[in-house]
This record gives sequence, structure tokens and C-alpha cells, in this order.
Amino acid sequence: MKTRRAGLAAALLTTAVALTGCGSSDSGAGSVPEGWGTLKTKGVDVSYPQGYEEQSAAERGKHNAAAAVRTENGKKVSVLTVQLGFTEANSAEQAAIAAEAGIQMGADVKGRQDVELAGTDEARRIDFSFKATGEDGGPAAGTPVEGVILAGLDSRDTAFAIRIDARQGSLPDGDLDRIIDSVEVH
Repeated sequence: MKTRRAGLAAALLTTAVALTGCGSSDSGAGSVPEGWGTLKTKGVDVSYPQGYEEQSAAERGKHNAAAAVRTENGKKVSVLTVQLGFTEANSAEQAAIAAEAGIQMGADVKGRQDVELAGTDEARRIDFSFKATGEDGGPAAGTPVEGVILAGLDSRDTAFAIRIDARQGSLPDGDLDRIIDSVEVH
């Protein structure tokens, strides 16, 4: 039943997008700005700006289905990851709660809200910030980092979480919005 509703919602969204005549290629749900790369997984696709490099399966964390990293002067300043099937959720809210549990201890969770993502009728956005630990090639210890997680269920009712962490000031708000707009749930 849930899969049928998700399929119907996706069809309605596709129809609505087609009827609005979106115009430019860099606006609207599921759109990919020119020159951007795309992380493709069996549950979701998400695009990233120039300057990021996609990691191979050997380079990324074992729980990540896909990842892209941007570095400056040999340090990671922004990381984009996709996790699939990380919890047995029955709703976007449950997926968001599980994804939020993975945020570093001491982080400041700024809130959870509904977010529209192409291909699903229900997803959540979690905004948070924390201080970098200085480990794993990231920013120096104490550097402010801002994060966003997009969580929900794909068409097979498998939980997904797309996480964007960026050193404060290293990812313009416009690029963050375009990353979110590029998400396509399968």
C-alpha cells in the first residue's frame, strides 16, 4: 500500500513538474546543475558541485552506499554521503530519528522539518552543527561544521539518509539548496 502511494505521489509530482514547464535546468526537484557530478545508488541519486570527488567503495566508509568529498589544502572541508538500509524504519519520521541518532555527541540539532524530494511523498530534513574533532583528515579540532541530513524511505520502503557536512562558510547556501533540489528517490 505504502509503495503504491509513493508511486502515485511520484507520478503526480512528475505530472505537476511537466505541466509547470520548469524552464531552466538548474531549478526544480530532481534537477542537476550543469557541470555537477551525481552519486547514483539503488535508492536515491544526489548531485554535488564542482570541486568534489566521488569516493570509491574502498575509500568511503563501509556504511555508505556513495560519497563525495571536497578538500582544501589536503583537509576535508565538505563531505556528502548516502546511506541505505541503515535502520528498519516504517516511515520518514522513523528514518529521520535513526539518522539523527548518528549525529556526533554534543552537536546542536537545530530542528527537523518536512522536505520535498522528487520521487517520494514524505521526507525529513535535519539541520545541525558541531565542532570538528580534527580526525579523519577533516578540519582542525574545534572548527565549526554545519550539517544537513535528508531522510526517508525509497520505493522499496528502504530507509535512506543523505548527509551533507561542511566546514562553516565552505558551502554556499545556494549550493546546499541545489544539492537538496537534485535529490531523486527511486
